[in-house]
Amino acid sequence: MPPRPRLYIVDGHSYIYRAFYAIRRLSTSKGFPTNSIYGFIQMLLKVVREEKPDGLAVVFDPKGPTHREEVFAAYKAQRQPMPDSLVVQVPYIQKVVEAFRIPALTVEGYEADDVIGTLAHRAVGEGYDVTIVTGDKDLLQLVGEHVSVYDTMKEVRYDSEGVRERFGVPPGGVVEILGLMGDASDNIPGVSGVGEKTARELIEAFGTIEGVLSRIEEVSRPRLREILRAGAESARLSRGLATIETNAPVEIDLGSLARGEPDRTALGALFREFEFKSLLREVLGEDGAPEGGGPGFSREAYRAVADPDDVPRLAEALRSRGEFAVDLETTSKDPMRAEIVGIAVCGKEGEAFYLPVGHTAPGSRNLDRRETLRALAPLLADPSVGKVGQNLKYDLLVFSRAGLSVRGVTFDTMVASYLIDPERHNHSLDALAREYLDHETITFADVAGKGAKAVSFDRVSVETATAYAGEDADAALRLTVVLRPKIAEMGMEPLYYDVELPLVSVLAKIEENGILLDVDHLREMSKELEREMAGAVQRIHALAGGTFNVNSPKQLAEILFTRLGLPVVKRTKTGPSTDVEVLAQLAVRHDLPAEVLAYRQLAKLKSTYVDALPALVHPETGRLHTSLNQAVTATGRLSSSEPNLQNIPIRTDLGRRIREAFVAPAGRVLLSADYSQIELRILAHLSGDPVLGAAFEAGEDVHARTAAEVFGVSPDQVSAEMRRRAKVINFGIIYGMTPYGLSSDLGVTPLEAKAFIDRYFARYPGVRAYIDRTIAGARERGYVTTMLGRRRTLPDIASSNNGVRQAAERTAINTPIQGSAADMIKKAMVELSPALREEGLSARMILQIHDELLFEVPEKEIDPARDLAVRVMEGALPLSVPVRVDVGVGRNWAEAH
Repeated sequence: MPPRPRLYIVDGHSYIYRAFYAIRRLSTSKGFPTNSIYGFIQMLLKVVREEKPDGLAVVFDPKGPTHREEVFAAYKAQRQPMPDSLVVQVPYIQKVVEAFRIPALTVEGYEADDVIGTLAHRAVGEGYDVTIVTGDKDLLQLVGEHVSVYDTMKEVRYDSEGVRERFGVPPGGVVEILGLMGDASDNIPGVSGVGEKTARELIEAFGTIEGVLSRIEEVSRPRLREILRAGAESARLSRGLATIETNAPVEIDLGSLARGEPDRTALGALFREFEFKSLLREVLGEDGAPEGGGPGFSREAYRAVADPDDVPRLAEALRSRGEFAVDLETTSKDPMRAEIVGIAVCGKEGEAFYLPVGHTAPGSRNLDRRETLRALAPLLADPSVGKVGQNLKYDLLVFSRAGLSVRGVTFDTMVASYLIDPERHNHSLDALAREYLDHETITFADVAGKGAKAVSFDRVSVETATAYAGEDADAALRLTVVLRPKIAEMGMEPLYYDVELPLVSVLAKIEENGILLDVDHLREMSKELEREMAGAVQRIHALAGGTFNVNSPKQLAEILFTRLGLPVVKRTKTGPSTDVEVLAQLAVRHDLPAEVLAYRQLAKLKSTYVDALPALVHPETGRLHTSLNQAVTATGRLSSSEPNLQNIPIRTDLGRRIREAFVAPAGRVLLSADYSQIELRILAHLSGDPVLGAAFEAGEDVHARTAAEVFGVSPDQVSAEMRRRAKVINFGIIYGMTPYGLSSDLGVTPLEAKAFIDRYFARYPGVRAYIDRTIAGARERGYVTTMLGRRRTLPDIASSNNGVRQAAERTAINTPIQGSAADMIKKAMVELSPALREEGLSARMILQIHDELLFEVPEKEIDPARDLAVRVMEGALPLSVPVRVDVGVGRNWAEAH
């Protein structure tokens, strides 16, 4: 018997959304969004190339209502409108499908699921094996002997056994489970109080919803019996809504779905319109690019240096260039553990050299590491010769550990990309080369493998390393030429060259310095937390009336909503939510949710910090070396990782105890210099509000002043609760908080919160004017800037969707304030680094967190170090109101802060 032909049916609507959210920042040079178009094309190519189907169709949802709305008016009613930046892409996605000559199906009044179900049912009857390409779990009900589901993004395939593993029932039972548990994404109600776990148990036991309802007395839990009786009609309705039609009016000849050749002319026109240059080459072979490289790149032109006598000559040639790109290849991504394997340099586009010094692959011919570094040292230390590269902080740190000083850094492509587009998530060299140079680079995985087959770079052959590293250095030099004028065009040269670029060296030194950790203190704290957590679990079990796994959201949901009968606040795709927000709301009704919140806080601090930090201590330095990330947050603030020290609680006892583990060595202390209420001071400066400015000029407690203004009392009548509320209002205004958001934080009604906000603006009219002025300017220009010119684009500021537009307006209000605070502390760091040396102090910066700088200071230098930190930090970015820095000193971080 010949094999059955294979038909693939793509759930177009599902993939339009998934591509949109998977690739967040992609647009043409004119600003037209193309992220969903590009992602959708990549999915189609994956199916065509890897699956090689005999037949292929893409199914889209129709415009207007479907038959389900006629049955249940609230069906999908809660869904947010499609984002404007996605709406404009949908017609082009349909044009792409047409250009690929893939049939696109839409049936008025029927959702894509129903068309897919009908097409699959008919195709099986005509002898096809059908694969449905989707990420939607609803379609799993269609799986059978000749029907499977393939999720290309998760690389997961479902046959009947796969469905049973996922839901615990055969495919036919999926719709029964959905009828009971509901589906929040489609607003299918299900039965209130029944989550996925309970639904699975019921269908496993009784087979169908009707089986459950007809044998309801056999359900063992009384509370569940009541829930099912009350929700019987909702279950039947929900099952009907979740059932996919297999007899929709789909009029198509299955033979017409046979794969054909794409319309190359139409595809080429679309790819050029969207500026998909890599797809032009990849799909259509246009532009005459050499295989594996973009125009002008030739990996064969890169040379490995084998003769040690050539190293000094190469150094002189680079010196004569005046500027060159450098790229290190090492044994580790961790710069504190990395050993140099090779050095790539490029002084002219297309001409790169690789100096191998640590390869262990068979047949490797290396230069002497020590002699090579010694020959390069004068060049690297010469500030008159510019060094450019990608993520140079890493290279500077590795060079420093090897005993080499690098001066004269003139461009970092990663930092430049970050300034140009701070919302972008990927500033890697591969991504930048693809976007700005139209070049697909060799990836690290290409040369070193990935997963279990990955090897460290020293085991890569010198020949392969030369092509890879040479290309990286070449690409960095070319990117410098492209990105430099962009920084100038956007007016960010002072910010880039005076703050961000010199900060690269400062951050490298901070990371190398590290901070001493009292491991014994944390180990003792871990034991204490273990005991506290055990006590919390006992109390939770007592309140629940039985034991269960406190760490299981499903089991917790069963206790809260079935056994205790608490109301379901919100649902997820898998059942009732038990997140922090839900537990906080339920805590006013019952003690158990409050105990779970306390337990989770203990567990999180224990796993994230108390147990994790000791394992991250460097075996040679005995210190913790966090990574300070310069190209992550959209506001300009630094973030930290491995470990993330930004989220250690400040005001809780547990947070203070964790900070006690960060200590100074004998003879030294920790000095904390922290900007006081800097964002509010910047708000006073930017708004020019006289009342807010006067409060800072007079050195008043600005939160107490706001409380007096908002609540209409004299300053001496302000209570602690009034001040607390005023503090929430002050910071809420900075973050563009709505009355609803403020009401949640203050525990009042939205109407009361709106009254607070109205009184605030009545007392501080300059702040209201600043907000209105900033939003109007953002609408006009499409972006906002900080005091030093840092730019953040706001593509949604003119969105017709109220929620999307208001979020962009909040960003417009906050970014100039928070971003200017970031500019200020970064500028202070850049000025402090040389100032410490010039003052002859051996104090050193070891951490930057939020608005705080932490120093390790010899005891005899406390006074001069304190005076210097205050002077530089307060003068880094002058404001129209006083800037104040609070300084503390202690043997550990908790004492100093």
